[in-house]
Amino acid sequence: MTYTIAITGKGGVGKTTVAGLIVSRLIARGCAPVLAVDADPNTNLDRVLGVSVGTTIGGVREEARQIAGKGLAAGVSKQQLLELKIAESLVEADSFDLIAMGRPEGPGCYCYANNVLQQALARMSESYPYVVIDNEAGLENLSRRIVQKVQLMVMVTDPSARGLATIGRLYDLAREMQVQFDRLAIVVNRLRRDELPEGAAALREHTVADFVVGLPDDATLAELDERGCDLAALPPDHPVVARIERFLDGAAVAAAAG
Repeated sequence: MTYTIAITGKGGVGKTTVAGLIVSRLIARGCAPVLAVDADPNTNLDRVLGVSVGTTIGGVREEARQIAGKGLAAGVSKQQLLELKIAESLVEADSFDLIAMGRPEGPGCYCYANNVLQQALARMSESYPYVVIDNEAGLENLSRRIVQKVQLMVMVTDPSARGLATIGRLYDLAREMQVQFDRLAIVVNRLRRDELPEGAAALREHTVADFVVGLPDDATLAELDERGCDLAALPPDHPVVARIERFLDGAAVAAAAG
């Protein structure tokens, strides 16, 4: 059984960093291979994982259309060609693979790229014990059912009152849209003091969250993030990494797909 972790939340609070840390710690626990999914059109997950995305789902359709239009795919259906291009867009690393939605070619909405990603994940996810999805801000991707059900939903916020209020609204919206998840974690990122902010307890009560995790503001992590360096370079005793590890222990994530 595939264990799916979806990360979402307010924009600019470090969702991609949290997603990258979770991927790297799962690998360190021997949970490979992990499928990392960058479902944010503003692709950044590859940088924190130390790889580079060449082709995204958003660009696959146009490329496949051009090939078919020039008659260069004789004997191959458009769907088969599309699936081939999706397979080619997969970034393969030693212990994880990465697929990115990216931006659609030309004007229009993201519906097509979203639908293609949904179909690709339905086929691919069975080959991976863990799938980690880095979503765009809000619940747009989740509401469109990129995956049918998430075992662990991680909502990321900063310590501000506005950030906490946003998570409360996102939780209400998730319930309204009937987004399915088994367990909920709220990650309060970039704490300046070693304590959760006022309002965190009320948010936990409102959301009935299974976990509330505080991650300290850290200069080393910020520098790595700014430079686009691989977060796997952080040692296990780094304060942020250690808290992610304790969170995964508490969630029994390492044993969930076993």
